[in-house]
Amino acid sequence: MVFSSSLFLLYFFPFFLVLYFLSPNKLRNLVIVLASILFYSWGGPKYIFIIFFSIIADFIFAKFIYKAQGVKRKIILGIAISINLGFLAYFKYANFFLDNLNICLTHTGSNPIDFMRVALPIGISFFTFHEMSYIIDVYRNDKPPMTSLIDYSLYILFFPQLIAGPIIRFNEIADQIINRKDQETIDNKLVGFFRFIIGLSKKVLIANVLGAEADKIFAMNISNMNTTTALIGITSYAFQIYFDFSGYSDMAIGIARMLGFIFPENFNNPYTSQSITEFWRRWHMTLSRWMRDYLYIPLGGSRVRSASRLYFNLWVVFLLSGLWHGASWHFVAWGTYHGLFLIADRLFLLKFLKWTGRIPATIITFIITLVGWAFFRIADISVAFTFIGKMFAFNFTGDLLYFDTKFRFIMLLAFFFSFVRAFKIGEWLENTFFATKFSLKGYYSMTFMSIILFIISVGYITSSGFNPFIYFRF
Repeated sequence: MVFSSSLFLLYFFPFFLVLYFLSPNKLRNLVIVLASILFYSWGGPKYIFIIFFSIIADFIFAKFIYKAQGVKRKIILGIAISINLGFLAYFKYANFFLDNLNICLTHTGSNPIDFMRVALPIGISFFTFHEMSYIIDVYRNDKPPMTSLIDYSLYILFFPQLIAGPIIRFNEIADQIINRKDQETIDNKLVGFFRFIIGLSKKVLIANVLGAEADKIFAMNISNMNTTTALIGITSYAFQIYFDFSGYSDMAIGIARMLGFIFPENFNNPYTSQSITEFWRRWHMTLSRWMRDYLYIPLGGSRVRSASRLYFNLWVVFLLSGLWHGASWHFVAWGTYHGLFLIADRLFLLKFLKWTGRIPATIITFIITLVGWAFFRIADISVAFTFIGKMFAFNFTGDLLYFDTKFRFIMLLAFFFSFVRAFKIGEWLENTFFATKFSLKGYYSMTFMSIILFIISVGYITSSGFNPFIYFRF
């Protein structure tokens, strides 16, 4: 089940809200857990048992870790993390490993291994990172373990963030799971609703339109593609993935706020960044912070004795970040590519970009991200290099798709909303539409606007068959 579907918007979510707010406070966590089980099971019922097993295992491990002392705590932590990573490795990377092993065996003249392919549970990367956050935060004494299995299940299963984030660390939400009565206000319900509708509109009215055209372009014969088509294709995809994922995050944050939960932000106008270092402070921020706190800093972070070790730490983190996104070499290439630019930033690029000025630095950084998205979008790395060559070939003859007025208008909207925050009017727009409190007039205006956008979005959903969420496969 996806947020941008008629089933969710017109049936599941309204019914859930009625049941939730009619329930007494002591039963509301249970209502969320049951609704989350239904939400996840709708698309893959057999995989919910995998989550059940991991929830029970981590719930028990956390209690043992909390009570243990000395070396025993580290041993239990190691076992718990190994089990979580083992599940992730098996379901997400077994096919990848065996496929590559068979390629090696074929090249050496050996018979390939015949194996049954492993199906990938939806959102396994996200709920695995949540489970590891729980175990590690308890180990670090940031928070005590949950005393109720229902409460812990809510942290893992909570349907707004279950299958595509944001990645909420346990220490950020533990207190809200136990008591959020003060946050279940009319203001939060309305603000959450406004945020949900903004996210829905970003996803349905911008990402879906651009994504449909991007798919057409990437389905073309790249060898006959000219520079204009290549640039329109990769720019469409860049805006698609941004408005798709940030729209989902907005919807998740909005739903959570309606229920009294305050989620951390996941995006902060990333395409206005003036370096790749800044881009990763603004893009998928909850993943970046997770990687920083649970991987980069334990590796030594920036407090290492040599620059080479620092660069190695950065490279490892982003190589693994690429692999986290998918079991394919093109994701590894994408992560490595960004890791190399982060190293380049520290070596010389930040100084150069600062020297060029704000606008040139933003343009250069955006071009760097576009090249990266080519690796992310195209599964065959050699084809990705060919596509990148077309982007910079300055060849304006060859195949060119016809783009209708709707696509051109949505592309202009995407440009506007992606870069407007770099200017003063963008700050006003953000403070107006993403505020956490409004005047009475503001509430009326936002309610009216939200109802109109909701009607338009539902109309588009019912008339279009194109409605994927890019990050669901991770």
